[in-house]
Amino acid sequence: MQGQLMRGCRVVVPLGKNKTYVGVVLRLHGRRPQGVEVKDIHELIDLQPTVSEQQFRLWQWIADYYMCPLGDVLKAALPGGMKRPIGRKYQFIEDSGSMLREINDQLERKGLSEAQRKAYKQICHEFETKDITLLHGVTSSGKTEIYMHIIYKYISEGRQVLYLLPEIALTTQITERLRAVFGDSMGVYHSKFTEKVREEVYQRQISGHPYRLILGVRSSVFLPFRDLGLIIVDEEHDASYKQQEPAPRYHARNVAMMLAKMYGAKTLLGTATPSFETYHLAKKGRYGYVELTERYLGLQLPAVTVVDMKEEQRKKMAVGAFSSRLLEAMRGALSRHQQVILFQNRRGYSSFMECKQCGWVPRCPHCDVSLTYHKRRQLLTCHYCGYTTRLPEQCPCCEEKKFTDVGLGTEKVEDQIREIFPDAKTLRMDLDTAKTRSQFEQIINDFSAHEADILIGTQMVTKGLDFSDVSVVGVLNADTMLNQPDFRSYERSFQTLSQVAGRAGRKYEAGEVILQTKHADSDIVRQIAQNDYWGMFYQQMTERRDFKYPPFQRLIYIYLRHRDGDLLEHVAIDMADRLRKVFGDRILGPDCPPVGRIQSLHIRKIILKVEPTLSTDKVRQALLQVKQQIMSQPMCKNMNLFFDVDPM
Repeated sequence: MQGQLMRGCRVVVPLGKNKTYVGVVLRLHGRRPQGVEVKDIHELIDLQPTVSEQQFRLWQWIADYYMCPLGDVLKAALPGGMKRPIGRKYQFIEDSGSMLREINDQLERKGLSEAQRKAYKQICHEFETKDITLLHGVTSSGKTEIYMHIIYKYISEGRQVLYLLPEIALTTQITERLRAVFGDSMGVYHSKFTEKVREEVYQRQISGHPYRLILGVRSSVFLPFRDLGLIIVDEEHDASYKQQEPAPRYHARNVAMMLAKMYGAKTLLGTATPSFETYHLAKKGRYGYVELTERYLGLQLPAVTVVDMKEEQRKKMAVGAFSSRLLEAMRGALSRHQQVILFQNRRGYSSFMECKQCGWVPRCPHCDVSLTYHKRRQLLTCHYCGYTTRLPEQCPCCEEKKFTDVGLGTEKVEDQIREIFPDAKTLRMDLDTAKTRSQFEQIINDFSAHEADILIGTQMVTKGLDFSDVSVVGVLNADTMLNQPDFRSYERSFQTLSQVAGRAGRKYEAGEVILQTKHADSDIVRQIAQNDYWGMFYQQMTERRDFKYPPFQRLIYIYLRHRDGDLLEHVAIDMADRLRKVFGDRILGPDCPPVGRIQSLHIRKIILKVEPTLSTDKVRQALLQVKQQIMSQPMCKNMNLFFDVDPM
């Protein structure tokens, strides 16, 4: 293979006794490794590199910054079909010369409002001196139309554009809008597509005729580009951009900014509710900042009515999960043949089942959580490991045969709606009803076509979906988010509830949002009702500065997992003590997280708070050195120890 083998080519290699794997050539050298058995490469798959130099640089940065093996980055970066020892051949047709003229003619027909034109010019002006710009535009202000014009500007200059979205649910509607303008010059890339489709997109990107525009979710940052000029990160605040499991635990927004830097490209961050880190840097002048304060066509933001559920329940005015005010608003909307969205951020029928007599609650045998009841399937399910079982006929403790369902899930909301509004057609959007891409699209298309009057859903319904006939949005229980034990809970609550509120009144009227809570007099509820992002931001930033949280300090979580809880506790304390010798009081823990056992593995967490001025390389080296000391002990042979950098 001498003379054919190149850095970036895929090869088939033997590992173990009888297994072969696909690897990527990282380096060519003439030094024979000592102390190990050297094996032959079985097969060369590529005659030209599959992985570019820019990709290698990005992968190495991800592995270093997020402290994970380079192999984990490779597994995340390549489509599944490209990690098997079978090579496919693709032929691609270059975009026609008339393509740019056609795009320009659709865009001219669409046009921009005066506010949109002003924002577009400001973004172009900011890009003259800044590599990153934040577009802070209220919901339904027409950010997508601005994106389209900026995309056209870059592809008409011969550059490529990457348009990132946080979740697959968003791509359905936006794909149709972008496809109508950019046609076959756009490729779409996300995990709900088949491996063959994803491989075809990847292969086209390394061909002589790559897509000019890629629309995709976080994994799209791993695609190869020839001349990347712009990255758009839409809904930049969304926590879905952070990969949780498995490694690499990267944040696609931050990786996108590094990717753009490597290509000399610009990054546009768009959102109605910026993350604190982004807004802080924009206000400090590190990022450009453009504000879009009015909705498209001058529509007003929806009015937010806060309902005190303590009073509703005390006066016995509530019906099930619904306040009298929400029911009144729903009746009015349905009588006008308008639509309603109901937001409840918990799937299933009820949070758990409880014995009426002794209070026994069925729990997962593998995780420290109660089992969620799913009435449609008559199953109890663990939402952490997937364990399922039937509801027992009687309590195993006292033999009582009656159980009470506790808590409110989207299934129960759907049942109550059918009792209260028997003539209304309902749809439910959660992980039970929208597991596949086709199910996502069917629900969205059916509701857009007004084949249902009421859409009930989890946070999927908050994600930038555009339904023109929705006049009422009901938030059934805001407190489930507000009461999370997390320093970001108020920020996330504001973002989520502002996004779901933005689904109302997107066509003819302002719309109305009914927000139900038992904490009607709290600051955060008032800030949400008044859309007071700035008041919420400055209040929360004061607390974060005092308690050393981002953006004033970087966070790194160190997780340890093991089947033996006692051994885990001993090792976690040992590791924390070793880390304190290096980092002092920047180390907190070890603690048991809210869910202390998942899939039969006990969990301990250590927190490191680091000043931004500390050297990233030195912090990483110190952490990896302590990890090596811990993992070299025989008792830690089966210990799972990993880092979560910049956790969400």
